[in-house]
Amino acid sequence: MHFATTRVKLKLTDFMPVLLLLLFVVAGCSSSDPGSVSKPKPNPYLASPLYAITHFDPSQSDSTPYGPPRNSIVTVDLSTKPVVYGGPINIITAASTNADYMWHVGSDRVSYIHKANGQWTTVTSFQALDHQSGGLYPAIPDANFRTFGIAPAVGMDVTSMDAYLKTLFGANYKERYGNAIYVLVDNNNVLYTNYGTTLYGFTLTNPADPSAGISIRYELSDIINKIQGASPPGARLFGLSMTYDGHLIVTFSNGVAVIDRDLNPASAIFYPFPATEYVSNSIAVDENNGIYIATGPVSSTVGSSIMRKLVWTGTAISDKESDGAWSCPYDNSLPDTPPIIKVGWGTGSTPTLMGFGNDPDKLVVITDGAKQMKLVAFWRDAIPDGFVQKPGTASRRVAGQIQVTCGFSPVPEWVQTEQSVVVYGYGAFVVNNIPQVIDPAIVGVQNKILECSLMGPAYPTSFGAQRFAWNPYSHEWSSVWARSDVSSTSMVPVYSESGNMALINGYTSGDGWQVLGMDWNSGSTVHQMKFGDINFGNGAYAILQYLENGDLLFNSFSGPLRVGYGP
Repeated sequence: MHFATTRVKLKLTDFMPVLLLLLFVVAGCSSSDPGSVSKPKPNPYLASPLYAITHFDPSQSDSTPYGPPRNSIVTVDLSTKPVVYGGPINIITAASTNADYMWHVGSDRVSYIHKANGQWTTVTSFQALDHQSGGLYPAIPDANFRTFGIAPAVGMDVTSMDAYLKTLFGANYKERYGNAIYVLVDNNNVLYTNYGTTLYGFTLTNPADPSAGISIRYELSDIINKIQGASPPGARLFGLSMTYDGHLIVTFSNGVAVIDRDLNPASAIFYPFPATEYVSNSIAVDENNGIYIATGPVSSTVGSSIMRKLVWTGTAISDKESDGAWSCPYDNSLPDTPPIIKVGWGTGSTPTLMGFGNDPDKLVVITDGAKQMKLVAFWRDAIPDGFVQKPGTASRRVAGQIQVTCGFSPVPEWVQTEQSVVVYGYGAFVVNNIPQVIDPAIVGVQNKILECSLMGPAYPTSFGAQRFAWNPYSHEWSSVWARSDVSSTSMVPVYSESGNMALINGYTSGDGWQVLGMDWNSGSTVHQMKFGDINFGNGAYAILQYLENGDLLFNSFSGPLRVGYGP
């Protein structure tokens, strides 16, 4: 950036407003010092302030204090690293109340992992999907996950990969997607997640001896009908979170419920959404029990996309303005359907909260569902007095929105994501998951496991990432940097405080699968871990994680691996 100089004589006081703004931006958006950025208040009913819930914390920030070393390029053979098998989708490895252990939650099983002193060992597992389905989805041998993990997808196509996946994971493997996507662990070390239409609370059989096994402490089968009564056809269970007074929040495709942690259906309070709306993501929750949830159209021909704040009052789910609730429409892609990776016509984002403590602006942010998506911020609480609705926005509730281009010129027909917005301070980071060139063979397969196993090594993958900053004085977004040359295929990106970088997982023809770290302030590449072509390097809808010592916890297609940076 070039600045021209001038000889005009000015006093220091003339610069004070600008200086104060710059200091705020540096502290609120760009600093890598964790103490300089306000954080969401920890929920005391969760097992830990970090990693006890999908997207890391109740605000869904996808931000972690830990991360890899800067200015490092490493090549890693993942086939030699310790792994906890499971899947074929493994969204998050969750915190336990015992810091020496973590819970692994895959789309087939729940495991307990010993992680102290650099270890990564399965202590015990429970085949949850086999149990819930009565054997319809039988347990998959660990050897099958390893066979897939060490194999490449290079040279395969839809037909050959489909046959290969059926051989390893069963003829109905694609139906395993959608189980255990959202998860939380409470302060009693009970892990809650769903398999099929059953919501479980898993616990250690003997907390003093984790090897004694995992037991079902709570179980609510046929949860949709038991909470909703006669539920509409196609209703599904999706998100999961916790109120700050210790109740579970359960998100369905057609509404949201609050229920006691013992899963007693008599305690459930259900709030339905209109039949024209559909939920496919989870929720953010604030310390005052505001529940932030986005719906999208129910089909390619019918539906609305609405961002809502509901409020748990302690006895009811309120949509009343007097309780602080609100709703606001946002743009969707109707009548066009995203061709690959993206789910549905509305936002692909679980809402993310931005602004905490004494921060001047309190927002909730999503990417909208438009074919060329926008980053949209909504006022979380009362709309500031005198705030004027901005051109092109749906209402005064929209604090600001900005086009996501990822640096493309011209901008492709589709720039869309299935990932939530990464937030740190007033900084936001998004990725594009739609390839510029889409092979017709992979369009419309209606099989997300098949899609994410092929995109990159076998078919063209997606490129594009962009970092934005919110200005709390002008109430506007600005683009900080954009890159059209980096690949983020289907894995949730994260922010590392220790490295001050945004991190993504994608595929390039030169390096195969990799984790790439980009400086939060400049966008320049400051870290690269190359995995090559083997499928262990495919993050498949999961989220990147890092441990206290900086080790990578890579939630791969075949299970989470631990990767260190030492000798």
